[in-house]
Amino acid sequence: MAVTRLRATCHCGAVEIEAEFPEGLASAARCDCSFCLRRGAAAVTALTSSLQVLKGAENLSLYTWGTHTAKHYFCKTCGIYTHHQRRSDPKECGVNLGCIEGANPRTHPETYGEIQWNDGVNHPSDQ
Repeated sequence: MAVTRLRATCHCGAVEIEAEFPEGLASAARCDCSFCLRRGAAAVTALTSSLQVLKGAENLSLYTWGTHTAKHYFCKTCGIYTHHQRRSDPKECGVNLGCIEGANPRTHPETYGEIQWNDGVNHPSDQ
C-alpha cells in the first residue's frame, strides 16, 4: 500500500499540519483512556518523523500528563485538537480525523469500515 500524504487544519485555520499516513484514512481509531474518552475525536495514524507544522507552530498548545510520553497538541485560538504523539509508539502520531481535508468521521464507515476502539484504560505503561 502506498503511503498517503495529507494535510489537516484546526477550525480557525491558524494551524496547518501535513504528514504521511501509511494506511491512508483506514487506520482511524478512538481510545478509551481517561483523556481520549473525554476528547472524543477519532485519530488516524501518521509517522511522527513525517509530521510538519506548515503554519501556526506558535499557536499550538501542548498538553501532557502521567508518563508525559504522549504529547497532545491543540490550537490556542479555537481549541481544536489537531494531533498527538502516541504513548503506545512514539514513532507514530494520531491526527484528528475531523481536521483532515476531505475526511468526515460521520461518513468514514461507508468507505473505510467502522472506526475501531483501542484499550487505553489498560495501557501497558500503566501496569
